[in-house]
Amino acid sequence: MHEYSPTKPVTELTPAEITQFEQFRDLVESEFVVEESLFRYGIPTFYVKPSQDLKEAFIRLLKRLDPNGFVPVLREREGRLVLQIASKPSAKPSRLIINIALFFATIGTLLLTGYLQSVGLWRYGELSNPFLGAALFTGALMAIIGTHEMGHKLTANKHGIEATYPYFIPGPPPFGTIGAVIQQKSLAPNKDALFDLGASGPILGFIVAIIVTVMGISYSYPMPLSEAKAMGAESIPIPIVFLLFSSLLWPNLPHDWTILMHPMALAGWIGILITMLNLMPIGMLDGGHTVRGLLGERARSILSFVAILILIFLGYYLFALIAFFLSWQRHPGPLDDVSKLSKKRKFAALVLISIFILCLPDLLLLPLFP
Repeated sequence: MHEYSPTKPVTELTPAEITQFEQFRDLVESEFVVEESLFRYGIPTFYVKPSQDLKEAFIRLLKRLDPNGFVPVLREREGRLVLQIASKPSAKPSRLIINIALFFATIGTLLLTGYLQSVGLWRYGELSNPFLGAALFTGALMAIIGTHEMGHKLTANKHGIEATYPYFIPGPPPFGTIGAVIQQKSLAPNKDALFDLGASGPILGFIVAIIVTVMGISYSYPMPLSEAKAMGAESIPIPIVFLLFSSLLWPNLPHDWTILMHPMALAGWIGILITMLNLMPIGMLDGGHTVRGLLGERARSILSFVAILILIFLGYYLFALIAFFLSWQRHPGPLDDVSKLSKKRKFAALVLISIFILCLPDLLLLPLFP
């Protein structure tokens, strides 16, 4: 059945509109069995039958439409598959100068933060050179955040998702940065691509954070807790993975001793914290992408409020407030929101859950020199 059902009478459709509709219908029919075709509200709409190669057929159609400035959108409505063809949204060209300026600004705030952390250790003879400590802190944290964001960028390129280069965000001490973001300018083609986009950054960033953490802990300074407190050391919540490596590298530490963090260890701690926050299933965060691809929008919305409660329980009240506002943002999902997530990505979801748990803070506290 092929008919036109526009918001205006078919007699008012221009020949150009009819010709374009027929071209779209031919393209759709080359990949799908079309049950019904309509021209509804100015959008070519097709009811199609599911096929065994639904995912691959949609990708082939996307590649044929994209060069002409159009994208297909596949959704399930009332038990039927609806494929619509929409104009590709225009995206403003990126200004690389902004990325570069923010990159160097973030290096500046990290060097300042690293120096402030290092100068105290130098004053008490635990660090030979505060400038070296600042450089190590800056290089380590930029490596973690940069690897995280480039994981997103390379994944976006692989799946044909338009995205900018990372925008690093400078911040005040004691962190020196708020992290970095890439701006996504087009939707993921399917759930696989959406999941990959969200998972790639945390996995790669976590690997680098572990390397930095191990090096930082090995360079840190065990000392009696009483001495650390006399130096003005403060306490911070320690992630489970951080605690595990501390126990491995300093296995015989007396119970009344602690570890005074080297600047690299602090960089690893911040990197682990950033990984945990990004894995929260909230809005357009990495966890939001992965849960949206794995479980759908309804589950993502429910889990976002669970994540906010976790942040409140952990005492991260500012992050909880930010997460609350982000949670109201509806995730657009992929272009093909019908085909299933692949099995290997469901296994990768278990890896992400494990990483998230390892990044959660333990109940123990570790002194940190301010």
